[in-house]
Amino acid sequence: MILGTMRFLTAFTFIIVSAFGWHASAKPNVLFISVDDLASSLGCYGDRLAQTPNIDKLAGQGVCFLRAYNQLPLCNPTRASVMTGLRPDTIKVYDLDRHFRDEVPDAVTVSQQFMKKGWWAGRVGKIYHYNVPASIGTDGFDDPPSWQKTVNPKGRDKTDEYLVFNAEPHRKISGALSWLAADGKDEEQTDGMIATEAIKLMEQKKDQPFFIAAGFFRPHTPYVAPKKYFDMYPLKDMRLPYAPKDDREDIPTAAFAHNCPVPHYSLDELTCRKAMQAYYACVSFVDAQVGRMMDALERLDLAGNTIVVFWSDHGYHLGEHNGIWQKRTLFEQGARAPLIIKAPGAMGNGQPCRRIVEFVDIYPTLTDLAGLSTPKAVEGRSLQPLLQNPIAPWDGYAITQVLRPADDRLAEPVMGRSIRTERWRYSDWGEGKHGVELYDHHADPMEFNNLALKPDKESKAVMKSLRKLLVKKASGKTPTTPFNPKRL
Repeated sequence: MILGTMRFLTAFTFIIVSAFGWHASAKPNVLFISVDDLASSLGCYGDRLAQTPNIDKLAGQGVCFLRAYNQLPLCNPTRASVMTGLRPDTIKVYDLDRHFRDEVPDAVTVSQQFMKKGWWAGRVGKIYHYNVPASIGTDGFDDPPSWQKTVNPKGRDKTDEYLVFNAEPHRKISGALSWLAADGKDEEQTDGMIATEAIKLMEQKKDQPFFIAAGFFRPHTPYVAPKKYFDMYPLKDMRLPYAPKDDREDIPTAAFAHNCPVPHYSLDELTCRKAMQAYYACVSFVDAQVGRMMDALERLDLAGNTIVVFWSDHGYHLGEHNGIWQKRTLFEQGARAPLIIKAPGAMGNGQPCRRIVEFVDIYPTLTDLAGLSTPKAVEGRSLQPLLQNPIAPWDGYAITQVLRPADDRLAEPVMGRSIRTERWRYSDWGEGKHGVELYDHHADPMEFNNLALKPDKESKAVMKSLRKLLVKKASGKTPTTPFNPKRL
């Protein structure tokens, strides 16, 4: 009887170990890959133009979350939110200047939680906010308690900044459509150096559990990549996104980012197509660096015990809605962003997931996978059930916010907030005072028809229901905590 019981327990343990890819006593490594300003411009997300074989391969090895949404489509707030697992209204970060520890000094970041339990944690490149390209080569707006080691590469993209073409000379290259088809090798660019340094850390720490965060700066402006990546995207293949001519007529003024109130920045079509070419070139350049790190995991025999998380801080516009570029919107292109998680042994690996998930879910997912406790303050939930079964029942919805400054369009600062469900997106501005939006993604995936303007009975009922959910997670009021209007 005892022998039979022992055999059963042994078999059961083997099944559990096989299912999750590592023994309960083992500590899985984490490779935490961030990409700056990456839209869903990847082959694995259905982009037919993108040439991204390495990221596509990663998606095929893990779970590609096709409907993942950031909490605020601006670098500093969303990165702070991901690292703390807290929403913008909790950390009170809405601009590029406020640090999350100003509001929550005792927050335990995800890498800190791993460090507390014996993992080694290091950062290469941009994980928290940096002013790009000005802060490249520095610690940027980092959080020192989150790491035991930091590496801040600075490549020839910095020394060659004088060569960058700026399509909007009245603006800095950090915020303008600007680009450079660079000379030299991948490894000479900052992002190439980031991959190199991350691989060095893997080599150095391969015999102990690690949390290595590698943050790439591209495709953030200026769009800089070696010339060979530009050659992959002939100008003749670049096409600006379609939108009806009257698309903007039913959209509230506040919905359009203050940094891009004029369609296409008043630039001509050819210039916009060149900008698009440069953007995709950077995407493929970063893809190559991701491939180098994935190859290193295999070479070092670490792939079988390493959780890989690939994410971008927010979405990105390439001319949608008749000329929106870059970020800071609550449209699908701004709120949705890539998220791929490869957990060795997860039953869902190799399958896409279409459930609605949020970036605050990344933190509890990682701690769950590693067998760690999740701080009670964390506001997301583990995606472990979806990693095991991507079509599992899931009652998810996503909340995204953005704060507008007062300017010549708006008499006062306006908070925008949005809720995305499987079918609907509802957004309001200043709690509805500055406009309301409702889009039916079953019939209108590009969000061309704002049903809130002339709502029928169904639309009214949907808006009432979604508003109730939205107010529980996000305030529509202008924050009373400090923010810099020039840095929103």
